[in-house]
Amino acid sequence: MPNMSLKKNEMPVQEPSVRSRNFKEVSLGYTREQAIDEAQRCLKCKNKPCVDKCPVNIDIPAFIGQIAAGDFEKAYSVITEYNALPAICGRVCPQESQCEGKCVRGIKGEPVGIGRLERFAADAHNAVPAVPVQRPTSNGRRVAVIGSGPSGLACAGTLAKKGYGVTIFEALHREGGVLVYGIPEFRLPKAIVQREIQGLKDLGVEIVTNAIIGKSLTVDELLGSQGFEAVFIGSGAGLPTFMNIPGENLNGVYSANEFLTRVNLMKAYRDDSDTPIFHGKKVAVVGGGNVAMDAARCALRLGAQVTIVYRRTEKELPARAEEVEHAREEGIAFKFLTNPVSIGGYTNPDDPRDPRNGWVTSITCQTMALGEPDASGRARPVVQPGSEFDLEVDTVVMAIGTSPNPLIKSTTSGLETQKWGGIIADEATGKTSRDRVYAGGDAVTGAATVILAMGAGKSAASAIDKMILGESTAFI
Repeated sequence: MPNMSLKKNEMPVQEPSVRSRNFKEVSLGYTREQAIDEAQRCLKCKNKPCVDKCPVNIDIPAFIGQIAAGDFEKAYSVITEYNALPAICGRVCPQESQCEGKCVRGIKGEPVGIGRLERFAADAHNAVPAVPVQRPTSNGRRVAVIGSGPSGLACAGTLAKKGYGVTIFEALHREGGVLVYGIPEFRLPKAIVQREIQGLKDLGVEIVTNAIIGKSLTVDELLGSQGFEAVFIGSGAGLPTFMNIPGENLNGVYSANEFLTRVNLMKAYRDDSDTPIFHGKKVAVVGGGNVAMDAARCALRLGAQVTIVYRRTEKELPARAEEVEHAREEGIAFKFLTNPVSIGGYTNPDDPRDPRNGWVTSITCQTMALGEPDASGRARPVVQPGSEFDLEVDTVVMAIGTSPNPLIKSTTSGLETQKWGGIIADEATGKTSRDRVYAGGDAVTGAATVILAMGAGKSAASAIDKMILGESTAFI
């Protein structure tokens, strides 16, 4: 019989007072009993509205049905027919605005915990020794993938299963892209990312690190002297955005990209780090997205008192509700309807050698009110005259957005891009204006979600396969 409870099973988590001082995963995962009980809440709808809202179209009722029956390995097999990274997506995807947002159970209660069940199935699979992967028979064709983030990994995995020889070129010294440098350990343990990537390597995918396409090799060379028949660009959106306000060049001001990369990838918070990071006692994080929450929660774990500064209200926060809730539980303060206008620094005119010179001491903000909707459809923040005030801080992290790195577009002939830097590509196929070059993920859309990037990589892989086999897809 179905479980008709209006509430989903709660996710076990570390206590806030404990987790705020460590980098271990916050959410602990369902037990076997919780997973089966939650799976039994699914009504197995015939029209499957949850599937339509999933960017990779996982057969959600099918895998949940297997969990309800206690066959967790079969559930995992169903998921991986569509999604190569279930342990990752089950943790970081915004299910509330995708599959769970369309769940029929959400009409008169809480939706089925689809993301939690996906994570459970993947973790149950990963808890047993890995079964050797049978490599597909090679078809003798080669494809290059730029970037080892979600879109690149999805594209590479899809092509490798079809027998293609795939080489991923990663600019950093470690593969994984934003999964490794951007998302903190307490949200996504890196051992999970490495296990998922190892699965692709077992399929025959080669990953070359420390390879900056546009410098060490160009796209033209990949398609020419290197002998690849197609290139997929999944290089992400790693170029940080700043506000261009006075004081942004002071010591103690970070982009969220730098702050998170140094904390997550380089482990610069450790006492034995070769590249230690300055982390102050009073930190302001500017922005309201998931990246802002990640930066704030990292700063908290480094011992700081943290305030998130956001120019709209809590209702407009783009971050996942769960991340906001966790941040607030951990003691992070929020200043809504607040916008920075300058950053103050220490100056000692009597001693230019004073080591405190040039370091952040405060951030000056204005109070805002919400006006008419802007181009995004959200209410536009309007400055309230005479409302300036100062926050005493010693560190400021700017988490207000990113754009694609201009290196690839500036070194690739015939590649059309948007004014803001995104590569122009067909939404359905990823095909760009340059012959045999495809693109997807944040390099095309700007900063978005892991699962949307994966969906783009998967779609591009199918288009590349058709193109190489002679069924060309026209650029739109």
